[in-house]
Amino acid sequence: MKKTFLTALLAAVVAAPAFAAPAVYTVDDKHTFPRFSYSHFGFSTQLSRFNKTTGTVTLDAANRTGEVDVTIDTTSVDTGSELFDGHIQGADFLDTANHPTATFKSTKVTFNGDMPATIEGNLTLKGITRPVTLTVTSFKAMPHPMVKKPALGANATTVIKRSDFNAGKYAPNVGDEVTLDIAIEAIQM
Repeated sequence: MKKTFLTALLAAVVAAPAFAAPAVYTVDDKHTFPRFSYSHFGFSTQLSRFNKTTGTVTLDAANRTGEVDVTIDTTSVDTGSELFDGHIQGADFLDTANHPTATFKSTKVTFNGDMPATIEGNLTLKGITRPVTLTVTSFKAMPHPMVKKPALGANATTVIKRSDFNAGKYAPNVGDEVTLDIAIEAIQM
């Protein structure tokens, strides 16, 4: 009886760190689309997205910590118009010839209970890095029903100023404030 109890206790102690270890998830590029919207001369709110995103999300649910490291291919901008895609990629806006990617690297994740609430980090766009705080509006972690691996998904939002990233042409007529909405899914590999 003593030997069985001690064996079980030892097994539990050895296994405990494995359950508490941070898990790394790879961004699912088929379900991760950063979107941006802005006022167009006050006539309408234009909505566009980027079609290619890579990166990782690290989550330690037990300790309520995490990290996000994402790279957006800015040449994959999708406005719904090929002509306007080229315009947005120009030097006055994204300048994709010189800066083909944008990155976000978290510096702090704050939790509300078991759910990430805010993600602070550094956004680099056109070679300019500025701190931003993403507000997480939804979050779910569970086994993915199709690939049978642990997965997570979230939506987060923030507002930036184009002029802070040397992309403020036509402001204020074309809104300087841009709302970023990020829909992300990631799978543990």
